[in-house]
Amino acid sequence: MRHYICAVAAALGLTSASALAATEQDCLELRDMGLSGGFVTSARVIEKSEALPAYCEVRATALPSISIEVRLPMEEWNGGLYQAGCGGFCGILGRADAGKSWINAMRPGLERGYATATSDGGHLGLSVVDGSWAYNNPPLERDWGWRSIGETNRVAGAMIEAFYGDPSQKAIFQGCSTGGRMAHMAAQKYPEMFQGIISGAPAMDYTGQVGIMMSWLVQTNTGPDGEQILKPGREKLVGEAVLKQCGTADGVIEDPRQCRPDLASLTCSGEASPQCLTKAELQVLDQWYSGPVNSAGEQLYPGGVPAGSEPFWWLWLIGDGEGGGRLLDAFATGFGAYMAFPQDPGPEWSPADFDFDRDPARLEIMSAVYNADNPDLTAFRDAGGKLIVWHGWADPIVTPFKTVDWYERAAEAAGGEAVLQQNVALFMIPGMDHCGILPGPGGISNASLDPLTPLESWIETGERPASILIAQ
Repeated sequence: MRHYICAVAAALGLTSASALAATEQDCLELRDMGLSGGFVTSARVIEKSEALPAYCEVRATALPSISIEVRLPMEEWNGGLYQAGCGGFCGILGRADAGKSWINAMRPGLERGYATATSDGGHLGLSVVDGSWAYNNPPLERDWGWRSIGETNRVAGAMIEAFYGDPSQKAIFQGCSTGGRMAHMAAQKYPEMFQGIISGAPAMDYTGQVGIMMSWLVQTNTGPDGEQILKPGREKLVGEAVLKQCGTADGVIEDPRQCRPDLASLTCSGEASPQCLTKAELQVLDQWYSGPVNSAGEQLYPGGVPAGSEPFWWLWLIGDGEGGGRLLDAFATGFGAYMAFPQDPGPEWSPADFDFDRDPARLEIMSAVYNADNPDLTAFRDAGGKLIVWHGWADPIVTPFKTVDWYERAAEAAGGEAVLQQNVALFMIPGMDHCGILPGPGGISNASLDPLTPLESWIETGERPASILIAQ
């Protein structure tokens, strides 16, 4: 019926199909829609709320097992698609929309009249740090690596055309962390699919960032007795000393590349105390700030943990002393045991088993499945795509040094930064945590950002954004 109404409206020169209000029946009919390479599992109308318009929620499966959710505005569709990534190892459909943050969420697009879509990355996980789904399962690893991006877009496109009678005229992708990796993968693997892409704190090199860097952080903070050396609570002493050396009056470090903390003055002269650091703790800090090396002293990954990130260490690196935080261990273990190597070592593996001389080479095969750090964006730039990349300088878990390194290599590949800036805008944000999850100095967090508005303007007017911060 909807197709018929749209055709009649077009023939008579009446209101465009996208402006026609949909009915509940239009939504329910999508349950019976034929879908190549997949099937629809449910369709229902979600009534208007204080924050969101009424929309048709459609859930579908793209074979073999990519769960997808598409949200179609019942009224005033703007003609576009807003696709969101997922965080960690994914595995939970629409997890980001359960909260209030815009990170990896469909909400920002729906609020502006976009049809929106996301996926679970191609598998069901017990949590976003559960990697067991990938155990000896290359098809699911491919789905998580790149295929779920294209399949989500394909299914969403089919739903949009069936529901509105018109295809989407514009597509935007947004993601942070793993979602940022997906954003970069979208630009490289599907260069004509999205006119605009927002990539936050991109974990674009999983084999390097999670395989090498995170194993390094775990190993170097583990004593001979298997216990944690740098324990919860110590980050305050360290952070205060680092800020005195390198910080501004606002309590941030503008560029941690220019700060090499010297904490020798905090060395305990006698017994350990809350006001000093043991030699073992100082060694951990030196290795963390320096980053991973092999036995020959060769740097294996750009930089290390950035100075100024200490306030956020409890969540990501060392825990809060009450069983919370320290997500580092779960990510490093899940990736190494089930995802990092062509032959998965399995649940007996731990980051302590990672060999920094031998194992980096063993990661290369899977890097082709997961990694999206290729600096060559020629196809995306030729298609006219616009990419906003943002990263907090105080991100302790996905190092900002990798993002800067990628940007510099991308500029070189493009023939200079001026050429790259026609399509890519990089924003490095002092004092911001990973994806802006925890509030930093002055309360800065992801709630302080709005990359979508300047991206839309860039697409429409060609004017490159100067900032993504919300004006105070």
